Amino acid sequence: MKRPFLLILICLVLSPVAAEAQKKRPSSKKSRTTATKTEPSLEVRGGAERVAEQIKVLSKFLYLLGGVARSIEAADAAAQRGDASQSVISQTQQSKSTVRNSIRSLREQLDQLELDFRLKPELQRYYTSLAGSAASAAQAEDEAANNQFDRAGRTLLTVVNRLADVLLEMR
Repeated sequence: MKRPFLLILICLVLSPVAAEAQKKRPSSKKSRTTATKTEPSLEVRGGAERVAEQIKVLSKFLYLLGGVARSIEAADAAAQRGDASQSVISQTQQSKSTVRNSIRSLREQLDQLELDFRLKPELQRYYTSLAGSAASAAQAEDEAANNQFDRAGRTLLTVVNRLADVLLEMR
């Protein structure tokens, strides 16, 4: 009788050890190597901010140009018919001059942006995508000088598209 009792006692004592041995132990955490995203340098970030600012300025200008171009066209048509007063003609000439000066200013800003990208080593790789923006703005300037304000706006839209592409490349 001692033997079965002793056998049962040994089984009871050893069963928690066996159960413990069967439990799943948490595996040691393996460190995963993740690709670290490199942050752009301050120079690249500053260049991207300047490109974004140019996009904002051009977009706002194009929004305003749409209405101004329509009113200029309507005033010119009225002047050709002889229906426009001298004050309307004067106001139209002033509006044309303002639009031309604004486009010239935009072209100068784009010239400076291209120059900065060409001269700064960290921005040079983006210069090839940016190059031609100022030339397109100069084309818009010529179109505005020929009273083709709608066409000038369309040309400036190509500049906005180019700047957006540069900004995407820089991120």
